[in-house]
Amino acid sequence: MKPEQASAATVVGAMGVVYGDIGTSPLYALETAVRAAGAPMDRFAVLGVLSWIFWSLAVVVTLKYVVLIMRADNEGEGGILALFALVQRTLAPGGRWMRIVVLLAALGAALFYCDTLITPAISVLSAVEGLENLDSQMTGAVVPVTLFAIQRHGTERVGRLFGPIMLVWFLVLGVTGVLALLRDPRVLEALNPGYAGLLLARRPGEALVILGGVFLAVTGGEALYADMGQFGRRPVRIAWTLVVWPALVLNYFGQGARILADPRAVHLPLYQLVPQNVLPLLILLATAATIIASQATITGAFSVTRQCIQLDLLPRLRITQTSAQEHSQIYVPVVNWFVMIAVILFVVSFRTSEALGAAYGAAVSGTMFITTVLGAQLAWAQWGWPRRVVALVFGPLMCVDIVFVIGNFSKFIDGAWVPLTLAVLLFSIFMLWRSGRRLLRAALRAVAVPLPELPRLLEGLPRVPGTAVFLASDPRFVPTAMLRNIEHNHVAHQRIVLLYMEITRSPRHDPAGRVVIEQMLPDIYEVTARFGFMERPDVTEALRQCRARGLKLFAQDCSFFLGWHLVMPRPRGGYEGLRRRLFAWMQRRSTQAVEFFRMPDRNVIVLATQVEL
Repeated sequence: MKPEQASAATVVGAMGVVYGDIGTSPLYALETAVRAAGAPMDRFAVLGVLSWIFWSLAVVVTLKYVVLIMRADNEGEGGILALFALVQRTLAPGGRWMRIVVLLAALGAALFYCDTLITPAISVLSAVEGLENLDSQMTGAVVPVTLFAIQRHGTERVGRLFGPIMLVWFLVLGVTGVLALLRDPRVLEALNPGYAGLLLARRPGEALVILGGVFLAVTGGEALYADMGQFGRRPVRIAWTLVVWPALVLNYFGQGARILADPRAVHLPLYQLVPQNVLPLLILLATAATIIASQATITGAFSVTRQCIQLDLLPRLRITQTSAQEHSQIYVPVVNWFVMIAVILFVVSFRTSEALGAAYGAAVSGTMFITTVLGAQLAWAQWGWPRRVVALVFGPLMCVDIVFVIGNFSKFIDGAWVPLTLAVLLFSIFMLWRSGRRLLRAALRAVAVPLPELPRLLEGLPRVPGTAVFLASDPRFVPTAMLRNIEHNHVAHQRIVLLYMEITRSPRHDPAGRVVIEQMLPDIYEVTARFGFMERPDVTEALRQCRARGLKLFAQDCSFFLGWHLVMPRPRGGYEGLRRRLFAWMQRRSTQAVEFFRMPDRNVIVLATQVEL
């Protein structure tokens, strides 16, 4: 677990990575919500929206995430799948509630992916739309500039600047907000929650649409929890309390004051807070901030992809480690291309942040609701809270989440159907893969040879010099690669190692306990190498740990045997037949174990086993 220390560097770093998404919400949130309130643009509409934004930030972000949910850290890591792994420990395997939790986690991960697709598009669109304030003829440049900005994501040089740039961004938000407030401090009346209720009472027909717009102000709340593992809870909390939250509130109220002074300022109100000669600098800073927010969400997509693979929700994909020092810095080419294409389609289709705002929020609100449900289960089962306390604390939070979910669903026809459709598609892929893997494991167990039968299999076989390492998918049975080797070659190596790569429910496993070695027979060993679900399994690292414990295994002296399961679906009709054919197609195209487990490039022998499903 990350040490609970908060230096200035870690607090500033948290601003760059954790708060990029919610920090760029002032570019579009207030405008979207106020426009949803409809005409006439009266004082109560602006004050009502501001009241909703203030109390949403206080309840959803501060109370729910900063105070409560961030307590649910999985050895310092957060996020919907880390929370899922924690909840798993409190449930009986195979039970009904366990199946429900798996469904919730898969749906939450799918919804999170949709957030990573829309955040870059809406954030950068909102930033570069400020060009219209400089020259009305530059509107057509919005899409090309957005696409250009997207291509620059992920450079190491920009990464080092994330924290300081976001610190400057939040300071600018706060200062511009204060200056606008000084001109009309009466807007602070919106701190009274009565204005929030009055707005909905006066505009009941637009209530859900207004709430959908308000939700844009808290869409980055899930990132506080998902990214806290990179800095620890304390720096994330300090950054929110001392800098981010005050800056956001001041800026939203400053925008409100500007709109009350001039209703025409409802279009891109953030850019109306500065003089015309300062506007280019603000647009430049906003563009940098949105690039940072976009990069953080794309990196989050890479991280969630790895977690999905380790938790058996996705097939193996090629993952590249981009840093020798930082485990979290990875690159997943398939996901990168998928996100890039989706973002381009969003930008070209919606063209403005206002239009895209209808699609934004639907996915995030669903993820937040699932987080609340899983958090309530954890509070009862692991934290030891009485059911009454869980209901009193999480019940109101769940009601708030439901209100925002319904509010975002009200924008279904206007664009919310896009992320929801994508979420359903991704959820279907997760469940198709998970159910297919369950069928495959059952088929393999039906013909598997229990491990205690190994001495009988080796009896009388000629032994050839060398060391054979067999990768095992189930420690209870003889690896299929070993069965095929005995069946076809009728020999066994002088020294045999059965290597089982176990993915634990913890984010990272202590290197001191990485491997467990058990000698089954003379020169025959069973090795279990444990890796967390946020780590990349590494055979070379497992061999190194074996040498540290006295079992001398060197890659250049070993032959590595892998079993490859060639899935052949039996002829079936209907949905079941289609599901099995799709799983077989995914299984054949998943990344090979040699690359996924970072095995030595040489001396690897792959032996196929055909499995009918």
